[in-house]
Amino acid sequence: MPRFTIYFKRYVDQLRSIDWLMMLAMFVLLLFGVSSIYSVDLSFASGDFLNTKKQLIAIGIGFGFVLWFSLSNYKLLRNYSTVMYFIGILLLIGVLLFGENIRGAQGWFVFGPVSFQPVEYVKIALIVALATYFGKHSARRFNAKILLGSLFIVIIPVVLVLMQPDFGSAFILLGIWFLVILLAGLPFRYLFTLVTLGAVFFVLAWSFVFADYQKARLITFVNPTYDPLGQGYNVQQAIIAVGSGGWFGRGLGFGSQSQLKYLQESQTDFIFAVIAEELGFVGVILLFLAFILLFSRLFHYVKKTYDNFTIFLLLGIIIAIFLQLLVNVGMNLGLFPVTGIGLPFVSYGGSSMVFFMLLIGIAQSISMNTRLSGS
Repeated sequence: MPRFTIYFKRYVDQLRSIDWLMMLAMFVLLLFGVSSIYSVDLSFASGDFLNTKKQLIAIGIGFGFVLWFSLSNYKLLRNYSTVMYFIGILLLIGVLLFGENIRGAQGWFVFGPVSFQPVEYVKIALIVALATYFGKHSARRFNAKILLGSLFIVIIPVVLVLMQPDFGSAFILLGIWFLVILLAGLPFRYLFTLVTLGAVFFVLAWSFVFADYQKARLITFVNPTYDPLGQGYNVQQAIIAVGSGGWFGRGLGFGSQSQLKYLQESQTDFIFAVIAEELGFVGVILLFLAFILLFSRLFHYVKKTYDNFTIFLLLGIIIAIFLQLLVNVGMNLGLFPVTGIGLPFVSYGGSSMVFFMLLIGIAQSISMNTRLSGS
């Protein structure tokens, strides 16, 4: 049999092993995002739908990564985890020196019409680094040495991201690490120590690190009526948008909060409010069902594998998506401070879109390897 035929047959077999339910969940989320971004673009006088076009380009690039990683051996990531991690550190240092300041944070490389946010790559590098680390140490009893080793992995990128400053992304990085160590078997005495240190750090940060606008965001979180025309404005408008959607919404392009510009950052931070207002409670339920389907497929492979690296890699992917979902929806409902965290697969943003789709590509590689091995 010709070599080309053998390779072609192998790739066809791999494609048959794609988890199409996972792909369906991602496609539904992408559809929600593009529809909502298109709806907001309708309100712009230019009529060029530039953000929609950019998002579609990012999705196209993302699908390329999904296909590439799906047909690759994800276990090779373990061999390159250190290289990936240090590339991430160099990118974070580079963006502090040569990056562009956008919306108060120096976190972007800008090349003409194209921008790249290194912290999105760092999330993946951190997931792989932690999966490799705990994959090696999971057989051992959790001790202070293992805890400090994992803390060393996360603290460097967190400090560099805080220097931008991007508190939302720093929180996500810390959240990924914290939930991973909990799932790795963190003893209660270490958990108590970490919570105590975290409280002390917060008090010190409030006194010496947080800027006035960051303090205002936290005060607004505790008291939503604080500064209703300033830091509390977007939160109030988002809550109004969510509450006005009713069962079936006002229809795409007919949301007053987004179309009349009452709701700022409607394509990024507050896109959930746009969906709730224009598609209503039914649309929100469908959105959550898509996330539930995605999580259920990822957990399915966590239960089917016995390789520690794979387990922690999948858990890292689940945690990263879940944390951003939780924080973004919480922001829109006034349950969390506004931190600039987008809704995974939905919010406008090329870097975030590409790297979240890359995570799905890694998950699909795990799916294919699991199915082809008969596990």
